[in-house]
Amino acid sequence: MAPVYGKPFLCYVIDRLADAGIERVILATGYKHEVIRNWFGSVYRNVEIVYSNESTPLFTGGAILQAAKQINSSDFIVLNGDTLFDIDFRDFYEFHTSKKANLSIALRNVEDTARYGSVSCNPDGRIVAFREKTDSLGAGAINGGIYAINHIWLMGQTLPTAFSFEKELMQPFAGNPGFYGLRFSDYFIDIGVPEDYWRAQREFAALFAPDEFLFLDRDGVLNRHLPGDYVRNWSMWEWIQGALPAMKQLAAGYRRIFLISNQQGVGKGVMSEADLQDIHRRMLGDIQSAGGRLDGIYTCTDLESSNSPNRKPETGMALQAKKDFPEVDFHRSVMVGDDITDMLFAQKARMRAVYLTKNNPVPDAVRDITDLCVTDLSEFATLR
Repeated sequence: MAPVYGKPFLCYVIDRLADAGIERVILATGYKHEVIRNWFGSVYRNVEIVYSNESTPLFTGGAILQAAKQINSSDFIVLNGDTLFDIDFRDFYEFHTSKKANLSIALRNVEDTARYGSVSCNPDGRIVAFREKTDSLGAGAINGGIYAINHIWLMGQTLPTAFSFEKELMQPFAGNPGFYGLRFSDYFIDIGVPEDYWRAQREFAALFAPDEFLFLDRDGVLNRHLPGDYVRNWSMWEWIQGALPAMKQLAAGYRRIFLISNQQGVGKGVMSEADLQDIHRRMLGDIQSAGGRLDGIYTCTDLESSNSPNRKPETGMALQAKKDFPEVDFHRSVMVGDDITDMLFAQKARMRAVYLTKNNPVPDAVRDITDLCVTDLSEFATLR
C-alpha cells in the first residue's frame, strides 16, 4: 500500500492484471489487512477482489497454499505485491501450459544479479539451479516474482502450513521435470529497498501516470520568484531557464493546461489588475511562440488575510477551471508548484502533487503531501 505517484503501489500491479483481461484476483493479506480491504473492496476496475487473510504468519509458501484453496482453475498465476514486472501475461500463461509445467517463473534479464541471485536454465527453459545472492555476479536472469502454478500439483505436495515458497519449494525443485522459466525484458521494479521506492515515484509518473490535466503555479515555476516583492510589470519578468521549452513538451502531453496563481500584489495596491493582465498577455505570447499553450489563466488577487475560497491552498480557482472546462477530472490531474500551498491545494482537490525543489532540500512537511519531487519544470516535462 506504499503510495507511488498518488496511489498505492498495489493499484499499479492490479491495473496491469485488469489490462490483461484477468477477472479475479485473490489478495493474500496479513498485517493491517483491513487497510487493503477498505481500499479495494470486492471489485476494482471490474476485477473481482477476494481475500485470503492469515491470522498468523504463513510466509510466502503458506500464503500461496491458503489462497489456492479458493481457486478452481487448473493453473493460476502468483505475483509479489511489492514488485511490478510488466510482462505479457498471456504469453507467460501459454508458455506454462504448452510445457505442461507444474511451476513456471517469469525471469528478468538484468546486468547485475548481485542483489537478487540468479536462475540457470537449459536451452528449452527448464530451470536447473538457483544461485544465492553472494554467489551471483554480473549479468543473468533473476526471479521476477511472477509464477504460474499447476493447482493439482501444488495441492498434492506434502508441505507445512507455514514455509518459504522460494527456499523450501522452488530451490529444492530445481532440476526436476516440470519446472520452467521464461525470460522477459519488460519493465521491472522491486520497491523493497528505499532507493527503488523513490525511483518508482519518478518512473511511474512517466510510464503509468493517468494525468490528462495540468495545473501550474506561476512564480518560481515559470518565472523567477522575487522574495519580498512581486512581478509588478513585464520589465520585472524573468523566465526560468528551460521553462519555455518545457511548456512545448507539456502541451503535447496534456489535454488541458491551466495557470493557477495567487497574486495578492493587486490586493495590496502595489500593482493594478491591468498590470497583471499585461504581464499574462506577454507571458502567453512567449509561450505560444515557443510552441506551448495555456488553456486557462486563473488568479486570485485577494489578500491572504481575507480567507478567500479562491486563494490557494483553497480550491476555488480549480473549481472555476472545471466550470469553464467540464471535461476536467481532478483525479486525472496534477499540480506543479514550488510552495507548500501548492501541495495543499493539490491535496484538497485530490490531484497528484509535484514539488519543484530547485536543488534545495525538501521540507518534511512538504514531502509528506507530495507525490513527486523534481528540480524544475524542465525536468518534469521529460517525464511525459
